[in-house]
Amino acid sequence: MAHLAGKVAVVIGAANRDNMAQVIARRLAHDGAKVVVAGRKAEELERLAAEISGHAVADCDLTSEEDLARLAQVAVETFGGIDIAVNATGWGLLKPFLDTTKAEIERMAALQFTGAVLFYQAMLRAMRDGGSLIQISSATASIMLEDHAAYMGTKAGADHVIRCVANEFGHRGIRANSVAPGFTVTPMTGKAAQNPAIIESFTKEYPLGRVGTSEDIAEAVAWLASDACFMTGQVLQVNGGLTLRRNPTNAEIVSAVKAARASA
Repeated sequence: MAHLAGKVAVVIGAANRDNMAQVIARRLAHDGAKVVVAGRKAEELERLAAEISGHAVADCDLTSEEDLARLAQVAVETFGGIDIAVNATGWGLLKPFLDTTKAEIERMAALQFTGAVLFYQAMLRAMRDGGSLIQISSATASIMLEDHAAYMGTKAGADHVIRCVANEFGHRGIRANSVAPGFTVTPMTGKAAQNPAIIESFTKEYPLGRVGTSEDIAEAVAWLASDACFMTGQVLQVNGGLTLRRNPTNAEIVSAVKAARASA
């Protein structure tokens, strides 16, 4: 399958082994795109770039205008332009609202809002007409998850900026959309994703009967990146119907874990 042949994609947030950004980068490369992967860790990025015949840009800080301008420049100089840009960065802070510090709020806002906006700006300055800008958001931008306010608020803010971008750059044929996963088995979800009781607590809230995978998200990104996509300014809810229902409460998760331990 090569429906992205001739396209150049930039994926930022790909510096951790087998995280969502890496799975997305592999899928875009599989579909024919030339992919530039970016993040902080040189060794892991170089490994991924070699695997997908792409190019790595290390020491790239999402909150640095200079680093993002360099990223765009490298993509243009290496592969001739930018057609697809994916922001798959994130920080999964789980902390009670009143215990969340100013420093944590500022870090979250810098990474998931200010940095996201700076990424959009840098990519749009270099993006060819007809391109696709894609933000990895979260179902929690729409539905509640306890102790997650800073994460949820900044993801929701970035989604709204995506709508602004879609409105402003549509005349160039540029599409801007978000993809909203629910609970997904990734390195960021860590030990929780390895606990069957926690997985089951979430699974029962999914109409399709399972939690998501990075491959589910990559499939959606590949479609949004393709010329077959006639959609812009939207949040694509790729979460098995979770947003029709709810996330489990902390009490429900704790109860499920205790019950599983008692029956072990």
